[in-house]
Amino acid sequence: MSLIIETIKPAIGAIITGVDLNHLNKQHTTEIQQALLKHHVIFFREQQLAPQAQAALARSFGSLHIHPIYPSIEGVPEVLVLDSWQQDLRDNELWHTDVTFSQTPPLGCVLQAIKIPATGGDTLWSSGVAAFAGLDINLQHKLRGLTATHDIRKSFPIERFATNEIEREKLLQTFKRNPPVVHPVVRTHPVTGQSVLFVSEGFTTRINELSQQESDELLEFLFENSTQEQFHLRWQWQEGDVAIWDNRCTQHKALFDYGDAHRIMHRATINGDTPYYQQAS
Repeated sequence: MSLIIETIKPAIGAIITGVDLNHLNKQHTTEIQQALLKHHVIFFREQQLAPQAQAALARSFGSLHIHPIYPSIEGVPEVLVLDSWQQDLRDNELWHTDVTFSQTPPLGCVLQAIKIPATGGDTLWSSGVAAFAGLDINLQHKLRGLTATHDIRKSFPIERFATNEIEREKLLQTFKRNPPVVHPVVRTHPVTGQSVLFVSEGFTTRINELSQQESDELLEFLFENSTQEQFHLRWQWQEGDVAIWDNRCTQHKALFDYGDAHRIMHRATINGDTPYYQQAS
């Protein structure tokens, strides 16, 4: 039986029903992969997905990343535990595409809600495909072929994340292992061929071919324009929800508006490839 797919917005998002993610067959896996390409982020309610099944679902898209620092499920190292009582999650409350300070940012993620506050904790996703398509044609032409620098230090400044000498040294070592990288401002999606606006407030620091002033002004415009309402959705979590997003063509922002309430999420991250721009023939 085919899945039931309900579009949330024309630009982004769909809710999928008619499947238990703990027990996927080949047809369902293929339909889920195709839905993700079309809708950029997809959601499943009331799944209660076992960690092994979450890893298997994520692995159907590609190899998985094992994080060197964050805690994971015992026996399933590919599934991270994000616990608001154990970690400071405030830094997810800005628009970002995951780990673009890497040469090969993730393909995407499978995220499950384990424990959700009574109020707050929503997550927003925005489509880089729709954001680019919505730009003036002359600006589109200008952006094609430009490159931008992405830097981990933009979201992890020393003055905030190093309160003592040990933390400072650890952070400096992290910076050393993750020097700034350069990606295209407009990325070609490697599967669909669509043009994607690939800059975000979280990590993009400069458009390299422009003066500093012009770069600052253009990035400020692009950050604001790309996350306007018609390009994004807001998901109100329920326990057992599963979200899958395509990190190659989306940004997201997790709201930290639930104070000391307890929020636990399980996350599997799919390894990605090197972003590139290919002129349409």
